[in-house]
Amino acid sequence: MMRSLKIFAMAALGFLAACGGGGGSSGSTSEPYSITLRSVKAQLPLNISHQVANLGAYAPYTTTLYVEARQGALPVPGGTEVFGCNIVQGLDSGALYYLDGKAEHEDENKNPKAYRSVALDANTGAASFHFHAGDQAGTARIICSITDPRDKQIRSASVDIAVGGNANGKPASVRAVTQAPGFLGSRDNLWNLRNNVGLQAFLMDDANQPVPNASAANLQVSIRPFGASAGARLLSGAQSGSVLQVNTSGGVGSFSLSSGANSGIILLELVTDRFDNNVANGIQDAVYSLTAVSVVDAVAATPLTFAATDINVPNTLPFAYALSATGGVAPYTWSATGSLPPGLALNSSGVIAGTPLAAPGDYNIAVTVVDAVGARVTSNLKLTVAGALPLDPLVFTVNGCGGDVNVACPLPSATGDSLYQYAFSASGGDPTKGIAWTISATKPTWLSVAQVGNNGVISGKPPVPATATDCVAAEFFVTATQAPATVTRKVSIKVTGGVCP
Repeated sequence: MMRSLKIFAMAALGFLAACGGGGGSSGSTSEPYSITLRSVKAQLPLNISHQVANLGAYAPYTTTLYVEARQGALPVPGGTEVFGCNIVQGLDSGALYYLDGKAEHEDENKNPKAYRSVALDANTGAASFHFHAGDQAGTARIICSITDPRDKQIRSASVDIAVGGNANGKPASVRAVTQAPGFLGSRDNLWNLRNNVGLQAFLMDDANQPVPNASAANLQVSIRPFGASAGARLLSGAQSGSVLQVNTSGGVGSFSLSSGANSGIILLELVTDRFDNNVANGIQDAVYSLTAVSVVDAVAATPLTFAATDINVPNTLPFAYALSATGGVAPYTWSATGSLPPGLALNSSGVIAGTPLAAPGDYNIAVTVVDAVGARVTSNLKLTVAGALPLDPLVFTVNGCGGDVNVACPLPSATGDSLYQYAFSASGGDPTKGIAWTISATKPTWLSVAQVGNNGVISGKPPVPATATDCVAAEFFVTATQAPATVTRKVSIKVTGGVCP
């Protein structure tokens, strides 16, 4: 009896296993596969800041999708790459992500990689993955599929996720880009530069999405009277002139610009109408921007270069040195900021020339070279003056009088019983040395000399003349000494007042 019960229990366990019970096995059944797909979020905001895919409350641009397949009421068997999911239509931006932390699904910066399709392993008949919004508004359709290995039939399910939703089709901005290289040659340039360049204007709405295609012109472009505008014109189909109107396609309007004879800047004004996305019927709510296009007469094959250099200059000798630049467009124009050594000058052709008469040492200046098309380079230049500067002779004159030392040079008259002062000065000599002043013993007793800087100052208070002898001008010698040079001058001074006229 006990043996019979044991056999019955084993048979029952076998039956349960065949039905998918015990141990979690999916069991087997002849029913077909079915598949479901759902998204946690049915709508995502536009990701205009291009934030990376992530999960959580601070990741509003990402949603999780769950895919599940069943065989009747039971999960399908697990395995690798059981589900295939991909974006099938709707958006050029937006992508699928694993977000599973695996190295093969991340780039070198540990950021998750983006995919348009993913292959998912099944765990108890289910898997999850993620969709991340881009900067394009619209609806993305995502489809997941599984193949029934018994009959090779493919079962699929799809879900739609709306991205954006605040696009209203009203122009909110307009901007333009210029065809590479971004400039054009003047009409009569000799360098074979193109004098016509293509431009495209982008009209975007409040959600930074391209405005819808309009039935009438929705972009107006005009040349402002500025810079190189004379003779320039806009071209679009049959239109040619300083103003044109064009239709945009996918928010993009195309036109071209031809230059006039002058180089400089052509300033373009781009206008669209937020009121009705139509400029052909007048502009009621203007949205506009400006774009500048450069016009050049020539273009350098290589950049303008002028390297800093050191130049040795012999003092007191005739000197010339030609600066040189490379690249850019010749001819070059040169100028200097700062003081060159006295006696030298830099001309506009880049030649430093003259006869230096300067204190020995280094003179640092900034030299700027400008090429024919306005490119500018500034470099530091060091000129080292070598050799002593010859000294001018020490010169001492008194009110222009300074010839024969035996001829007295008259000083301004003094007044009896009044303070008198007079300052002697000299020029030339060695500027690094001071000048000492002395006066001879034949000077009037009331007069003394003092050193004030490089000047000799005589001062005193003469007595009131009492006799005719006191009216005679007193003569004495004044000597300026700057070793080893000395210069002596005879001077005279008369006292007035009292009995003297």
